[in-house]
Amino acid sequence: MKILHLLCSNQFSGAENVACTIMKQMTYIESIYCSPDGPIRKALSRQGLTFVPIASVSPKNVKRILKEQKPDLIHAHDMRASLIASLVCGSIPLISHIHSNSPDAVRYSPKSVCYLFAAMRARHILWVSESACKEYAFHRLVQKKSSVLYNTIDIEDVRKKAESDPNSYGYDIVFIGRLTKQKDPKRFLSVLAPVLEACPKARAAIIGDGELADELHLLAQSPPLQSRVEFLGFLENPLKILQESKVLVMTSRWEGTPICALEALALGIPIVSTPTDGLCHLVENGKNGYLDNDNDRLSKYTEDILLDPHKRQALSNEARRRADRDHNILAYQKHLKDIYRL
Repeated sequence: MKILHLLCSNQFSGAENVACTIMKQMTYIESIYCSPDGPIRKALSRQGLTFVPIASVSPKNVKRILKEQKPDLIHAHDMRASLIASLVCGSIPLISHIHSNSPDAVRYSPKSVCYLFAAMRARHILWVSESACKEYAFHRLVQKKSSVLYNTIDIEDVRKKAESDPNSYGYDIVFIGRLTKQKDPKRFLSVLAPVLEACPKARAAIIGDGELADELHLLAQSPPLQSRVEFLGFLENPLKILQESKVLVMTSRWEGTPICALEALALGIPIVSTPTDGLCHLVENGKNGYLDNDNDRLSKYTEDILLDPHKRQALSNEARRRADRDHNILAYQKHLKDIYRL
């Protein structure tokens, strides 16, 4: 069987990471990763995955790729890729995989309406969370062909990659994610400022890149952020930085099930986050982290974790227990095999 994974981004982030995980887990299938060329090429090469670049994800270009590659099935990641694939897939079965709970999808909008066409054409729809599935504006029309596939990671591989980095970093607070409106890094800086005032020795790292980078650099020039927040850009392996930190802070407006959150729990790092979709499934208040939509409380939770080593250790222990309990690679593989009908 030959499967074409179709993605619109040329970066390596959440959905791209999930596609790579699927390709690595289903080693007995011939899998091809297809997206525009860019930084993703290097990430795929490091993982030994087959990459077929496409100039842009358009009906004409996708049709050409399908003719050249002749896949038995298309696994399209996110709504735009699913829509374009649905226009040209013909008799090739289409699996649509939705990785986030976008605000445009939960209401009647051009995006949700256009995706309905793709959803009706798809053989099956995979949703990153129960809420992403149920909150889609037209979910009643597609619920019979839908199922939830929670993101998973190889815990031991994550821990080995963290240990393989010989460097030491010493950041107390970490933010990982694209510097975009969805991840709301400006809010992160607002949450961070009172923490740095209360913890004068604390340092923070922002890992990721995006269109808000220049604005964030300017915002970080004023005290108490100045010289205590470092922008590290996109990193292929930020796991040692995360492992050495005391807390992962997330301020997303909407989410799926972020891989960086799964990695944090696997490494025993508590999470302080806004209560968005997949985070509500991962984080239990007061057990392995905290969820809140108030900036002052997010700051206070972060500050408490930094200042109270006993609390931090208890949260860390529960984070590891939760990760070890939840990640079942065999169940993940079986779900995909059933969907692919192997």
